[in-house]
Amino acid sequence: MATAIRDITGGELSLFGDIVARLERLGPESDARSVIFLDVMRLLRGDFGASYVWDARKNRFDEAVNFNMTPSNLRRYEEWYQFRDPMTFELRARRRATLVDQVIPRHKLIRTEFYNDFLARDGLHHGVNMFIFDGDRDLGDLRIWRARGRPDFCERDLDLLDALEPHLRRALLRCGRCERLTPREREVAALVARGCTDRDIARILGIGFGTVRTHITNAMSKNGCSNRAELAAAFARQS
Repeated sequence: MATAIRDITGGELSLFGDIVARLERLGPESDARSVIFLDVMRLLRGDFGASYVWDARKNRFDEAVNFNMTPSNLRRYEEWYQFRDPMTFELRARRRATLVDQVIPRHKLIRTEFYNDFLARDGLHHGVNMFIFDGDRDLGDLRIWRARGRPDFCERDLDLLDALEPHLRRALLRCGRCERLTPREREVAALVARGCTDRDIARILGIGFGTVRTHITNAMSKNGCSNRAELAAAFARQS
């Protein structure tokens, strides 16, 4: 790690190295967040955690991975509280590991509906978040919390997450969602990446113009892309 991390044991340093090694070995069939999430919780000494991916087409966070969160409470977040969240979008805008207290003072947070009817139900009190991007594309996040009465997160935890970020970003790019495309969707996405128009694609593949549009729409949805340029960039990175 380029940064000297304070308050880290020999076992935790070894765990960090193991997490990095696994991320670098992951192939495109793996979900990088799921593979390392439990060990990241151990490294950050967290009590609760969740991870989502922002879906630009649906305008919502999706694809949850979680640790020690009540399933019913997570559903309440996904169906209601993510749209009434007083701090996550500001945390996301910072694009680096950030303490929740840095974007909303604790005394304000604990007066919100989000805290009392969502966070406090599972015991979440101290939080640190990190959002991983490739350019403007959201690849995923880590949201880690400790219970009331535990020490707050500190510079040590920010440094660990920031040191982990480039390895996780590379793994998420390799494990990109273009692998989920059907063979025809991949053909269409490849032609989009080459700069072909919809009519060009229809002519090259011998399919209808409307069918091309359907394949492009499906491919963008599976990749969380909001336009053709994002789809072309995603396919080019993962091919």
